[in-house]
Amino acid sequence: MKRIVVADDSATARMFICRCLEIIGLGDAMIIEAENGKEALAKIKEAPTDLLITDLNMPVMDGETLLKWLNANPKLAGLPTLVVTSAGNPAKETELLTLGAMAVLNKPVSPPPCWKNLNLCC
Repeated sequence: MKRIVVADDSATARMFICRCLEIIGLGDAMIIEAENGKEALAKIKEAPTDLLITDLNMPVMDGETLLKWLNANPKLAGLPTLVVTSAGNPAKETELLTLGAMAVLNKPVSPPPCWKNLNLCC
C-alpha cells in the first residue's frame, strides 16, 4: 500500500487533493494529512513515505523549507514531492523544481487528466 503525506494548512485544499488521488487510482493509498511542513516532516520520519504533496505557503514551516530539509537529509532526499501553490510565479516554480520538486501544481487543484502525466498511479 502506498503511503502519501498531504500537507496544507487548509482542510478544504487537503480534501481536494485527496479526491484527486482517488480519481487517479490511489484511493486505496494510506493518506496522512498534515497542517504544516513541520507536522509533515514528523509524519514522513515515522514511516517510509512514497509521495509528499505539500502546499508552498503554510505556517510553522512552509513547503519550500520542507523541500530543502528533505533534500539535505540523505535518508529522505529524493522523496517524490509535488508542490501546490496559488502564487503563480514562474521563477518560484523553476526554483522549486531545481530544489527537487517533481512538479508544481496551481491552486485550486483540479482532478486529472493533468495528474496522470505525473505517473503517480504506477
